[in-house]
Amino acid sequence: MKKWLSLLFIAFLTVAMLAACAPDREEESTGGDSEGNSSESSEDGMPEKPEKLVIWEDKDKAVGLEPAIASFEEEHGIEVEFKELDMATKMGEQLRLDGPAGTGPDILTLPHDQIGQFAIEGLLSPIDVDSSVTDIYTEASIQAQTYEGELYGLPKSTETPVFIYNKEHMDEVPEDFDELFEFTKEFNEGDQYGFLALWDNFYFGNSIMAGYGGYVFGEEEGTLNPQDLGLNNEGSIEGAEYIQQWYEEVFPSGIVGESGGSAKDGLFQEGNVASMMDGPWAYQALNEAGIDYGVAPLPKLPNGEYPQTFVGVKGWHLSSASENKEWATELLTWITNEENAKIRYEETNEIPPVTALIEDPIIADNERARAVAVQSERAVPMPNIPEMGEVWEPMAQALQVIATGKSEPEDALNDAQDTIKQQIESNHSGN
Repeated sequence: MKKWLSLLFIAFLTVAMLAACAPDREEESTGGDSEGNSSESSEDGMPEKPEKLVIWEDKDKAVGLEPAIASFEEEHGIEVEFKELDMATKMGEQLRLDGPAGTGPDILTLPHDQIGQFAIEGLLSPIDVDSSVTDIYTEASIQAQTYEGELYGLPKSTETPVFIYNKEHMDEVPEDFDELFEFTKEFNEGDQYGFLALWDNFYFGNSIMAGYGGYVFGEEEGTLNPQDLGLNNEGSIEGAEYIQQWYEEVFPSGIVGESGGSAKDGLFQEGNVASMMDGPWAYQALNEAGIDYGVAPLPKLPNGEYPQTFVGVKGWHLSSASENKEWATELLTWITNEENAKIRYEETNEIPPVTALIEDPIIADNERARAVAVQSERAVPMPNIPEMGEVWEPMAQALQVIATGKSEPEDALNDAQDTIKQQIESNHSGN
């Protein structure tokens, strides 16, 4: 019996000694990876800080990024390197090469309509941020950064068409398009025109159709449904009929088709146009032409609704190849916060879709910036799914035959929607 008790006592001591040693062994086993590198959290549950994070910024726009980088480096002690690439032509192409090779960025900027394709290719990762981060932005800008219900970035800047008028010919902005139509009929004479718009271009023409209740793709729980097309519904047809009225009665024939944009711009820059629908990208040429112009949101349509322009949102996105996603997300939220968004606007004049800044004097007291900000709130994000690529050409063709009177709006839109459906089925059946 004593021998048995002695053995039991020895076993008890052994277990106690092992238990006492266990925390040290657990700490050792979780304190580093198989190569001996520490993975111990460094700040509020964050992983160990990387030595460097890399950002790809749009060409000639880093001047608005540098102050945010400097404050992030000071706050967190992480070096941030940036590289400028042309966003429209080089960014995506380079990411496809450098991302998989491990030489790409942690964060990059893209126009939101490219998000869907990049997500499908596995080049972007969704971001996980608290609602307190996303709540500072306009609803449309966050919607633009969302693909298939997941957030793929945070907004950097926004742009959308607005109402631009020559103050020499127009004292104040018309209250609605009915008033603008009557003004235009009275003003038109020779080479002078009261109002011009490229409504045979679907980018611009959709704003009228959408204002009457048309839509491109239906939405289900935050996800666009490419099988639900609203391009020939009752609202789209009514909007197209209104577009046709302008071409039949007041627009010159020369602003239809590929050369329409340059014709419109030339007439306005020569001082022969009282007003036009265009975007903030037109400001520089008007400044250089010496036109004294004003800018406002678009007037109301005859049905009492505002035109729903397409809004384009440039955002910051997380590369799926980043090895430091948590810290890259921290940087992403830092450079887009209200303070840094305001600094960026001051340096680049790109309008941030940050709700508080729309009422900030820096934008509220700037007529041109405020017009874009207000119209952006009334706008709809350009669809960011790959199927949108099948929409542009058929709708351009439909609007051009509507504008030239070669087809009735309903017939043209029916044909366009049929074509788009067929192309989506043929080219995207695997998505």
